[in-house]
Amino acid sequence: MKIGVLAVQGAFIEHERVLAELGADYVELRSAADAEQSLDGLILPGGESTVQGKLLQDSGMQAVLKKRIEEGLPVLATCAGMILLAQELAEDEACHLGTMPIKVKRNAYGRQLGSFHTWGIMRGAGKIPMTFIRAPYVVSAAKEAEVLARVEGRIVAVRWGRQLALSFHPELDEDRSVHRLFLAMVREYLAAQAAGCSA
Repeated sequence: MKIGVLAVQGAFIEHERVLAELGADYVELRSAADAEQSLDGLILPGGESTVQGKLLQDSGMQAVLKKRIEEGLPVLATCAGMILLAQELAEDEACHLGTMPIKVKRNAYGRQLGSFHTWGIMRGAGKIPMTFIRAPYVVSAAKEAEVLARVEGRIVAVRWGRQLALSFHPELDEDRSVHRLFLAMVREYLAAQAAGCSA
């Protein structure tokens, strides 16, 4: 199992530490050539989504990763990563990868709640700690999308096929439930690949 971690900006090292702890191999993605290599999964970390989006485009990775995600590559996207996946942004900005049918509001909690920590129930992961840092949230999601978690009524975790998008940062807490859920998705993907199915 080899997971590609977008490593152009943001909290990618923290994800890499969790993957190593859970026994998964990873490779950092910084160029189109990196993105084209054999991968079993993808992590899009938190950080500055505008910067990440520009670097994705400038590096040539955007088209490559978009195609691979649309073809079924499992992806875990946290905070800025959620923004990269969204098909629509509330601020009417151009989307980036645009592979998940959700509308996202950036920096949605404002200055007063710019960063906060809470506990919540996430379907598939149970009761887990949730650390939010200048976090987005999902304004709306396609009815076919699976809402996995809400905090104060706001959608903070969504699954669409093999895409898992979160407003919070599971890599910054000790609980590994989210990453285990993602790696289970990767194993299912590998099993489907072995059986000759791509979707």
